[in-house]
Amino acid sequence: MQSNQHSSFWFQEAIARESNATVQALEQDIHADVCIVGGGFTGLWTAIQLKQKQPSLNIAVIEKELCGSGASGRNGGCMLTWSTKFLSLKKLYGEAEAKRLVKASEQAIDEIEAFCQEFQIDAQLRRHGTLYTASNAAQLGGLDSVLNELKRHSISSWQPWTKEKVQAESGSALHQEGHFSEAAASVQPGLLVRGLKRVAEETGVAIYERTPMTGIEKKQQPVCITTPKGRIRAGKVVLALNAWMPSLFPEFKNSVVLVSSDMMITKPIPEKLAKTGLKDGKTVIDGRTFVHYYRTTPEGRLMLGKGGNYFSFANRMSKVFDEPSRYQQILNAAFHRFFPSLPLELIDSTWTGASDRSATGMPFFGRLKENPDIVYGLGYSGNGVAQSWMGGQILASLVLGENNTWTRSGLVSGPLASFPPEPLRWFGALIIRNAIRRKEKAEDHHRRPRWLDCQLAKLASSAGKADKG
Repeated sequence: MQSNQHSSFWFQEAIARESNATVQALEQDIHADVCIVGGGFTGLWTAIQLKQKQPSLNIAVIEKELCGSGASGRNGGCMLTWSTKFLSLKKLYGEAEAKRLVKASEQAIDEIEAFCQEFQIDAQLRRHGTLYTASNAAQLGGLDSVLNELKRHSISSWQPWTKEKVQAESGSALHQEGHFSEAAASVQPGLLVRGLKRVAEETGVAIYERTPMTGIEKKQQPVCITTPKGRIRAGKVVLALNAWMPSLFPEFKNSVVLVSSDMMITKPIPEKLAKTGLKDGKTVIDGRTFVHYYRTTPEGRLMLGKGGNYFSFANRMSKVFDEPSRYQQILNAAFHRFFPSLPLELIDSTWTGASDRSATGMPFFGRLKENPDIVYGLGYSGNGVAQSWMGGQILASLVLGENNTWTRSGLVSGPLASFPPEPLRWFGALIIRNAIRRKEKAEDHHRRPRWLDCQLAKLASSAGKADKG
């Protein structure tokens, strides 16, 4: 079985372990109780959780390429919680729901780890926590507001580390301060999503890969979904398309903006990494708006990524997202700044992932207005490896018509804000991105940023991994 030659290192590695696997495409008309469109984390977690709740359900999953070939197999594999977004959660959903969602995001990591152990998914999941840092003086104290609020509510435990410990544990002298949380993990996302596919099939879910949805009759009951060689009539439909949603459903064209997260990975260099101090799988995230993030793999590779680079005009799924990173110069510069002792020749490959960022920085779920039997979820905003487990819980509960904390959640309100229409969105995104770049470059060089750049940067505050004071 072959994958896209320009997909991520993670996905290539995962597919290489399935040399004898075959691909089943839909080639006839079928009926299903539930049809799930999209074979990534959200779609597969939904299928599995539906089967766990109601084993008799006839569930079909269709995926236009291979399961996990989209964003689920291309991210950095950083399993983070929503604790650092508590201020945003509180503003959007209220204090009680914010507390519940932070705790649920922490529980998601426990659940995913237990699931991998139960079903023997070797996803290289390592519970070594996460370290949020300040990589220049301007970022110092950036987390104080949200961490003080978390402490006041006794929600989550973050530990301040000394500068010396931060630099020793992060492998880089660039970091000036840091806070550590055990409630996080790193994972090989390609192996995880392919493991979910295997488990879903073992529970009786029918999965059809290389089967794109070419049409959907939204107002019909049962809903009819067309594919190149067959139609599916389903009582319930789950749209788990994430970044591909706006191009297929125009009602969401202003609900998200598609932006790249670009990543690189080194060759195996365990001895060199050990000399830097990187000795486990913790994720390290700096205090930028569009953060740098990095972590190691069990075989001694170093992955480094940077968000907020390419913005897609009209949310088109550009070929850029299927190519090696066109921002390798930015990645190289970050790699050299964090790890000056490591030569650039150690970089093995780069890739690009599409992130569907919502205006609030939070995913949203709901039912299509034309047909309440069609449910959807998208907008993870670059923080969905653990949260997609929660998304599966929400979508499974919506399909079954349950009245529980998931269906009553503030997340199940559809999009709570929108972006301007094109071309204002695209031009605005580039103006803000460039202002952020200038601002952070000035801060890296200990210069005062321009006032206008600082004001423009504030417009992207929801895009960060953490709420800032």
